[in-house]
This record gives sequence, structure tokens and C-alpha cells, in this order.
Amino acid sequence: MLDLTLPPSAEIMRGYETTTSSAGAYRRRSTAANPTADWQVLKARQKIGKYRIERRINDGPIAAIYAAVDTIHGVRVALKIPHESAMDEHFLVDFKREARLAQRLEHPNILPIRDASFIDGRFVIAMPLGERSLEDRMRRRVSTDSALNLIEQAVAGVAHAHQQSVIHCDIKPGNFILFAGNRLKLTDFGFSKVAQRTLKASGSGTVGYIAPEQAVGRPQFQSDVFSLGLVIYELLSGNLPEWPYEWPPPGIKRVREKLRPKLVEWLHRAIEVRPANRFKNAATMYREFKRLRNAAVKKKGRHKKDDDPTLWQNVLFREFQRKYRKVLETRYECGHCNGPVSEVMQRCPWCGAEPPLDRHESRHPAECPRCRRGVKLDWRYCPSCYGPGFEVETTRRFGDRRYVAKCQNERCRGPLMAFMRYCPWCRSKIKRPWKLPGDATRCPHCRSGVDTNYWHYCPWCTKALEA
Repeated sequence: MLDLTLPPSAEIMRGYETTTSSAGAYRRRSTAANPTADWQVLKARQKIGKYRIERRINDGPIAAIYAAVDTIHGVRVALKIPHESAMDEHFLVDFKREARLAQRLEHPNILPIRDASFIDGRFVIAMPLGERSLEDRMRRRVSTDSALNLIEQAVAGVAHAHQQSVIHCDIKPGNFILFAGNRLKLTDFGFSKVAQRTLKASGSGTVGYIAPEQAVGRPQFQSDVFSLGLVIYELLSGNLPEWPYEWPPPGIKRVREKLRPKLVEWLHRAIEVRPANRFKNAATMYREFKRLRNAAVKKKGRHKKDDDPTLWQNVLFREFQRKYRKVLETRYECGHCNGPVSEVMQRCPWCGAEPPLDRHESRHPAECPRCRRGVKLDWRYCPSCYGPGFEVETTRRFGDRRYVAKCQNERCRGPLMAFMRYCPWCRSKIKRPWKLPGDATRCPHCRSGVDTNYWHYCPWCTKALEA
């Protein structure tokens, strides 16, 4: 079954016991005689707003999941509807958080939310309807190539959430949904936390996959890394390691048969008991996985050099760098495709990763605490993200050869660098489109300069470019 239910809170968990099967997968069973007696269940063909119910997919302690048809758009969707007993402000906060986070977590491996609204007194979240959960897929045999493909997608989805400073807090096989073409998408951000300098959270999570520090109410990025490592280990071995976690866990023989030694070490690092010994976040974990997997493919030597598509891609990268490296300062590589990108790009123009960079050494002396891009000490605002200003560290104005224009605000007229989104002096939005030196092509959405001979996405407004 497709499992999109929210995990129970600490209060709900008191009425449930956890049992484990021989395979090590945990299931909840109610101690009450009939826990759903007071919940009104929607029936097949019943309409709620524009949605027509087809069947109930799953019924959890907080919410039910239904397969339905959007009668206006003519598409099948999954509806997450909290039970009436959960319709109080405490639980609605988590549902609303999930809907809001979806707006900032746009990624091929994260399940989007089509709609979230109150319909007939119910809070309804509509999402694309998948084929099954990763938990269901793991009940059947998975080939090594398919497993590696699923692992890469799972880590990529969590990596994107971490790059947006979001800690999922409930990574488990049931929260990864499979779609046609073996496309894997991460869902259920109801208990997610937005990382801040001081992060306070409960020990919410799923028994069996929760990290030790998260169980005592201190979730970190490394907590998601730990849970993700357990999911990967279970996918490869068929065993879920139990506490206390010791290496090697049961089923290590099957893992070593499927993975090369370097990747086994990579997995071992992900499920270290001490958070400091793990990857600092899933973005770092993803980059290391890509590096090790690419190295393994090259070592196998299955393809002739002339047939290797990465060689042609590298030729494009080199040609682009000869033409644009100086003017765009494409001194960095995308963390997903290794394509050349610059600090001011909002999206990778090659693969569409958003943002294309995690942490990097900037040529500027300081960095914005929100988007982590470099800033100069005399700027009052970040020119890349719209937010509160900085505390100016000096009254001196520093010159820079990279200044190529002036702010259009007559009261400001401060100097600007190419492809800034906002004036670093007055925070006015820069409306005049920037030109790309050496190419007259413009993005059809923002009218800024792009080169469609190389790029598939506009790095300035993040929209896809026409083929």
C-alpha cells in the first residue's frame, strides 16, 4: 500500500505498541478495541470539493490517505485528510507546515503538493498519486543496478531538502513513493524542522529509523543522514539494524556482494552512532556517493571511450569555460552534475539543481547568513536573496573592477555587479535585464541573457529554457 501518513506524535505513541517481524521491519498495532470508531471515513464515489474518492489507501492514527480523481483537471491524485479527532490547532500546524515547505522544496525527487485547502470543514492536501512505496518495493527482489538507482534518488531528494535548511525528521521507506519509470520521491514533511542557530524539537520520528540524538529531542542534519543510511542498508540487505548499532550489522554479506568496498565504507559512515562521525548533511553524502559510483563505473570499463556520454559533456563544459569563465566567474562546479556555475546563479543551467552550490570558498570577504553567497563588507543587503539588511562593518566604500552598472534608484545610484537581483545598497529589485556578453539570446521569462547552445535552464529566474 502507498504509505503517506504522518508519523504519530509522542502523545499518540503512548497508546501504541511496536512489534517487529523477523525481517526487522516495525509495525504499529493499536491497544484500543476500535481506534477509528469515531472517525468519519469517506466512501468510494463520494465527492469532497472537486475531488471524487476512489478508495482509501491507508488509515493512520492522524490522517487517512485516499486515491481520488480531480474532476476538473481529470487527473488521479492522493488526498491526505486528517481525522476529525486530529483537527485541532496543534496538529494542523504540522499539516500547514508540510504545505508551506512544499513551495521551497521543488526537486524531481521530492513529492510536490498540488493543492492544500479547507474543503467542507476538512483540511485537504492533494498530491500526485504514486504506484507504491519503497517499503512495498523492498518486499520483492531488487537488482543491484535498480538498488543503486533508487539510492541515488533517495539521497538526492534529502540532499535538496538539506540545501534548503530543512531537516525531514522522519526518513523511512514508507515516506519514499515510487512513480512510473522507477522515479522515487520523498514525501511527508509534516514533522520537518527548519534549521536555525538554536533548534528545539521533539523526539518525533519512526521507531527503528530514528537517530539516537533525535530520539532525545535534538534532531540535526546528521539525524536524517543516519535514518537514510538505515533505509539504504535495509534495501541492500533485507535487514534493519537494531539498537545498539554495531558494525557490521546482520546482513553485511549481502551488502558487500552488491557494493564495492569504498561504497560499503560510505554506508558505514552514514550510520555511525556519533553524529560528528557521519556526513555533515545529505548534500555532502550525495556528492561522495556520486564520486564513488562514477569511479566504480570507470573502473569496470564496460563502455568504450567513444560511447561515454560524459566525455562529450566535458567538451561542452570546456568550450563554455573558454567563452564565459572570466565574464561570469564560473569558478565553481555544480554539486550534482559538475557543470561550471557561478556564485550568483540561482539554479544550475545544466541540470536544473537548485541551488547549484552548497558551501564554497567565496571571493568576497563575508557571506550572507541566509543564502550563503558571498557579500562585501560595505554592502547593506544581499544582492541575491531578499531579506533583512546586514550590520555594516565599515563606512568605507570599496571599489571593485566587477562593478559594471549603477542602481536605477535615483536616491541610491550605487554600483552594481552583473546579474545581481537586488541592489546591495538600497535593496531595490533590479528590473533591467542583464545581458550575457558574447550572446544576444534572452530568457523568454526574465529577458536576461542566456546561451541555449549550452544551457537547459535559466540560471537567473530558474525557468526551463525551450529546447
